[in-house]
Amino acid sequence: MHYFAYGSNLHPLRLQKRVPTARLLGVTRLRAHVLRFHKQGQDGSAKCDAWRTGRADDWLPGAVFEFASAERRVLHEVEGLGRGYELAKDSVKLGARSVKVFYYVAEPSFVDATLRPFDWYCALVLAGARRHGFSLSHIEAIEDTESRPDPNSERAALHAQLITEIAGAT
Repeated sequence: MHYFAYGSNLHPLRLQKRVPTARLLGVTRLRAHVLRFHKQGQDGSAKCDAWRTGRADDWLPGAVFEFASAERRVLHEVEGLGRGYELAKDSVKLGARSVKVFYYVAEPSFVDATLRPFDWYCALVLAGARRHGFSLSHIEAIEDTESRPDPNSERAALHAQLITEIAGAT
């Protein structure tokens, strides 16, 4: 099974920092889902969610990656599986073939539309969306997401460094 990334793990460099064997297989869309910044993160900010709408004309763009199975546990840990996210599975089209993927969705009790993501988090999602050439409307929706500064200056500085590294690699 492959990983469908749609949020802060979209950019290959970001994901490889977490799971070093990650390899991009391609870009696709998940039917009947849209991107929402409403999942309560462990740091108190909003994180991305693949929000299931049930409408066939809704599509969530994302990237499909493969990586060593031994690293799956690591990704589950950093993503907060069982602590705000639960695992979802589906099939997506990757070129001419259908591929089974897993992805993370917000547990209902962790959905809070009043939260705002940190600015560095939005920048990571945006960097990935641009890297993969997602539609202008999707990129603009990310750009228009109201964010806030991270009150933890050390964490903010670490992510600013990562964003600079990603900008240099793109």
